Amino acid sequence: MSRPRPRFEITPDVLLRAYSIGLFPMAESRDAEALFWVEPEARGVFPLDGLVVSRSLAKTTRGDVFEVVADCAFDAVMAACADRDKTWINADIRRLYGALFERGHAHSVEAYQDGELVGGLYGVSLGAAFFGESMFHRARDASKVALVHLVARLRLGGFRLLDAQFVTPHLAALGAVEIPRDEYRRRLAAAIDATGDFCAWAASAPMAGRRALELALEGASLLPASRGEG
Repeated sequence: MSRPRPRFEITPDVLLRAYSIGLFPMAESRDAEALFWVEPEARGVFPLDGLVVSRSLAKTTRGDVFEVVADCAFDAVMAACADRDKTWINADIRRLYGALFERGHAHSVEAYQDGELVGGLYGVSLGAAFFGESMFHRARDASKVALVHLVARLRLGGFRLLDAQFVTPHLAALGAVEIPRDEYRRRLAAAIDATGDFCAWAASAPMAGRRALELALEGASLLPASRGEG
């Protein structure tokens, strides 16, 4: 079912305001001309002290199978995330988040293998909150390794909230949980009032996998090996 076109233009400023109160935009499809606002009753979040890493994922991360950096290929990451049969990322989404990237409010994490971009994710930062938008992989575990590095960066930078929007079985296996809307709003307000530094580790500087695991887990125990892909 098509949704009505908004009666006002969604600008980067409007988008940031929406995130600050718990809303985010989506499109019905790649070719849709309109966006609509979403605020789930049950919100997906990653507790920053609750990332779940299997022993096999830890081995891949620690072994530096991928070189992981940030903010070096934002447009390419968005394009890769949209490159699927069904997507909510349309031209307006790409334009708006590209503008947020130029302002320093959107970031990407990229995983490279032999010089080729094979996985990554992107999202929005506001205060000490990070809102994960989408992820992709072209090599086994590439997006999962990117997530480990994201959590490492967020913990190093003093972030308090990692929003996942919705919880899928894939994200739940990595530690995502659902919380009620009112609880999410409370956590969001506290995070927005704080300050996080996404570039506490220089964006373009590769982080060794061993260091990323130390920062992301810090006292957590590893799970048995997993066959899952990401």
